[in-house]
Amino acid sequence: MRVGLFGGSFNPIHLGHLRAAEEVREALKLDLVYFIPAASPPHKQSSELAPAEHRLAMVRAATKGNRHFMTSDVEIRRSGRSYTIDTVRHFLATLKQPAPLYLMMGGDQFAELDSWKEPEELTRLCNFVVHTRLIEGKEGPARISVAALKRFGYNQADDHYVHSSGQTLSFVDTTFLPISATEIRGNLQLGESIRYLVPFDVVDYVQRHSLY
Repeated sequence: MRVGLFGGSFNPIHLGHLRAAEEVREALKLDLVYFIPAASPPHKQSSELAPAEHRLAMVRAATKGNRHFMTSDVEIRRSGRSYTIDTVRHFLATLKQPAPLYLMMGGDQFAELDSWKEPEELTRLCNFVVHTRLIEGKEGPARISVAALKRFGYNQADDHYVHSSGQTLSFVDTTFLPISATEIRGNLQLGESIRYLVPFDVVDYVQRHSLY
């Protein structure tokens, strides 16, 4: 059993999130991917967010029908800021059978790893998977700097990196879908359509609850 953890504000969840998760799952042969909406992300203003219960419901609506995708409300049930280190510890303690965890994130999030809570401990507790978006005709960004390798204790091994604890760091190139939650919210505020940017069930949910 190999388990992916995909956290984020999902404000709202869109097709870019879903496609990246599917491609990472396939590339690393993950059995399950848990989508984990944050109640109070440390790097975002709470005023920008739809209520946590609505974001959770939209994630559930978006992921239903994929037997590999699960939704977790662990960060929403936990009081205070939603720190990834606490979520990883929760999964390590509560999974029915021990399983390697693969923490999934975008390249922009990985670039800010130094600002996360207990980043060194995170690299010891779980594998990291950074999904990078390929843009036709453009060279992708540098995957990891020498300074970052030394800082977090990774060494290169074939097509990935290995931490001194044995955990890995992998980069997975995923399809570039130029969709952003900011754009979606902007469309809604202008009264424009968001169809084909988010799943149909999410469109209906947003309309029924007059979100954004």
